[in-house]
Amino acid sequence: MKSPQDKKPSRTLAPATGLVTSGRDTLAQKGFINPPIVRGSTVLYPTAEDLHAHRGEFQYGRHGTPTTKALIDALMTLEGANCAGVGLAPSGVAAISTTLLAVLKSGDHLLVIDSAYRPTRNFCDSLLKRYGVETSYFDPLIGADVATLFKPNTRAVVVEAPGSQSFEMPDIPAIAKAAHDKGILVIDDNTWATPLYHRSLDQGVDISIQAATKYIGGHSDIMFGTIAANATAWPLITEAIRLLGVCAGPDDVFLALRGLRTLAVRLAHHQQSGLDMARWFAARPEVLRVLHPGLESDPGHAIWKRDFTGASGLFSIVLKPAPQKAVDAFLDALTLFGMGYSWGGFESLVIPFDCSGYRTATTWAPGGPALRFHIGLESLDDLKADLAAGFEVFNAAKG
Repeated sequence: MKSPQDKKPSRTLAPATGLVTSGRDTLAQKGFINPPIVRGSTVLYPTAEDLHAHRGEFQYGRHGTPTTKALIDALMTLEGANCAGVGLAPSGVAAISTTLLAVLKSGDHLLVIDSAYRPTRNFCDSLLKRYGVETSYFDPLIGADVATLFKPNTRAVVVEAPGSQSFEMPDIPAIAKAAHDKGILVIDDNTWATPLYHRSLDQGVDISIQAATKYIGGHSDIMFGTIAANATAWPLITEAIRLLGVCAGPDDVFLALRGLRTLAVRLAHHQQSGLDMARWFAARPEVLRVLHPGLESDPGHAIWKRDFTGASGLFSIVLKPAPQKAVDAFLDALTLFGMGYSWGGFESLVIPFDCSGYRTATTWAPGGPALRFHIGLESLDDLKADLAAGFEVFNAAKG
């Protein structure tokens, strides 16, 4: 039986096509489209010679299976030509911590963007600090001036574009150039747009991380992380994964691969609905401002338009000053927006947040209560009606 994937396309495939076709081998899969879920630890060798030479595509379950190989092949296609390898982790936080442990050692200095995912800060300020790594935080808008913060022992710079609560848009190419001029690695948390809409490895980033729990999984039913690296950084990543024993469970690997196949369709819907909803919020009298780099009015829009090919369904709003009881009444009145600390699934979500307690390089003073929304796959008319009803309760509760 001839596998369609054995045939070479006559043209370079679009990313959406690569999501569907990469990491598939129907001949090896006995004709089935999807790979089997391989649950296993021990791999048997046919001869003593093969055992001594560690000869074989797979040596041990922790190091990879046919299921993980299919996902890694597909992710490498998604990450682009500058991707030398992809590692899989059991969560987004595990992807971050594995990466930082891979590139840092005692006595090193690390620079982290001030808008970073809070668990990233927690890891840096606790475990890395105990291991003798110094972490400094920098203004997300610093651009090439990040070079003024470099020390002789600065080893890496962590960026996140945009910040997943406050949504500042850093100039990654400028930061990467400044870092590389000093031999410093650049690590990007690329969860918001995914490599489908932001090929950060093509913009000078050395390591691109995703909390694949979010849009890669897409259905709020797995915990997963990915670490993609260029040729410079990949040896460090693969060594750390092996020595730390980092691996993801076979069922989650399969679900991540399944989610990846529909990423282009889902993310396009999240983007369109997110932008539509952001504009709806901007016109509401209760809203002071909307934090979404895809909006023309956003301070980071020019950088987003230059470096990204799309957006996701995650953004924030700042309400005009109001008592906490009114904000809580608004949240409790919503029926289609769940309150939960994640995003990227099919459902719409909302959480209140306040960065002021942990930002150190910048001051978070938005001018009113802040809410982060994830716009899911529901009807926009239904979502807007739900929010409008919530604002009625909000206004009544203000007193």
